[in-house]
Amino acid sequence: MKSIEEILDDKIKLPTFPAIALRIIEAVKTDDASMSELTKIVSSDPALVARVLKISNSSFYALPQKVDSIQKALTILGTETLKNIALSFVIVNWMKSSNGESFNYEIFWKRAVTSAVAADLISAAINQRTDDIFITALLQDIGIVILYMCMPEEYLKIFDEKRVTALPVAKVEKNTFGYDHAEIGARILEKWELPEAIYTPISFHHNTKNSPESFSTKVQVLWLSDRMSSIYHGSRCAEQLKDIHRTLQRSYGFNEEDISKIIDAVAEKTVEILSYFEIDAGNMKPYSQLLIDANEALGKMNISYEQLILELKRSKESMETLAIELQTANEKLRELATKDGLTGLYNHRYFQEGLEKEINRSLRNETTLSLVLLDIDNFKKVNDQYGHQVGDTVLQRISAILKETVRDSDLLARYGGEEFAVILPETDMKGGALLAERLRRGVEAEEITSDEYTTQVTISLGVTTYAPSAGTTGLANFIKAADKGLYHSKETGRNKISLVNMAAA
Repeated sequence: MKSIEEILDDKIKLPTFPAIALRIIEAVKTDDASMSELTKIVSSDPALVARVLKISNSSFYALPQKVDSIQKALTILGTETLKNIALSFVIVNWMKSSNGESFNYEIFWKRAVTSAVAADLISAAINQRTDDIFITALLQDIGIVILYMCMPEEYLKIFDEKRVTALPVAKVEKNTFGYDHAEIGARILEKWELPEAIYTPISFHHNTKNSPESFSTKVQVLWLSDRMSSIYHGSRCAEQLKDIHRTLQRSYGFNEEDISKIIDAVAEKTVEILSYFEIDAGNMKPYSQLLIDANEALGKMNISYEQLILELKRSKESMETLAIELQTANEKLRELATKDGLTGLYNHRYFQEGLEKEINRSLRNETTLSLVLLDIDNFKKVNDQYGHQVGDTVLQRISAILKETVRDSDLLARYGGEEFAVILPETDMKGGALLAERLRRGVEAEEITSDEYTTQVTISLGVTTYAPSAGTTGLANFIKAADKGLYHSKETGRNKISLVNMAAA
């Protein structure tokens, strides 16, 4: 699990932010940016030019004359509007290209575009429309993508928990991480140097009561747009509708007909805008049409109201059971992907990933990092003398001893065969040697019984330490140093530890 500071660190593995986006952001920051400067930036990407012109000529802006050049778009729409249109396309296209086997980026951006359209329509209806409301709503949940990119396994559990508990995703994030995607998204956008008028409202769109007074209306618009998007892409439609109607009626005096028109308009305009982002709208219909279709379907079913309620109750119970089973299955799959089947320790792949992360963390925080590689002495003789079943028992018992000895902050893995590895964060050579000696003694003192056989084994260990002050190091060199110590222990008598300095490896 990562802290906000770790996620914001430059060494986090996010895709490289597009150069054109950085140039547009510079233009966004500069109040006196000239029209020729922005024209040059946008015109450098022909695909971007085509998209900007399409949306400029769409019913979304309903301009009185055709826009056939970026210069004309700038003249009619204004610099700020065009900047934000272009930036929207660039960011969505950038993040759509990210890889995610278990994360559906298309659904995410479909919801985001729907929210953006809803925010624009709502803000216009209450006479509070701003040039940046579309992009602000579009990016309000970008923290979800960032969190998934940074820690995919942990974040998929958030989705599982949401399905089982029916809690809002921001609430599950807060309970799990201590922060939510709104906070992360705002901090990332601030780091990218987008205007405060974009990132501050985003940070409060799930926490409207605590939003700054100067942004309170904009935050409420984001909150409403999120709920309108959920009507078309979520699972709690009735609840979202109730919130929308209550807020628009109480805060702005809207009547039922006005609210229904806005909700329908969101679907109609979203279908058009999605095509400009090259996202499939699917069978998205206005909400009023969805209600008509549902009533027609019910009329054909010849089912009583009482039967319908009973079926809904049964379906709800079935879905809750399915969600719990799905959560359990996903947890098992993730465990299979990271754990060794025999010993229950982390596998070689997870060790490699973990060591790379800890090296980067050591560099960032300027702390030492130690690594222990160990090998069971004469393990082949155990297999030859007692059989592989006893050998498996030895591996399992040794794994248990190692697990009992290491600290919670350490990462213990089965490196391969009878070889194990321990990553020791914030540990110098002396600390690494002390732990290695405890491991050696613990194994040496253990009598391992399997069926009618009892045996004792020993281990040989190699320890190395990395200190950022010594300069950068690669993962391979770090492992090579510990491996050198391990082989020195085996070649000079076994059942001992050997310390190797990185410089001597």
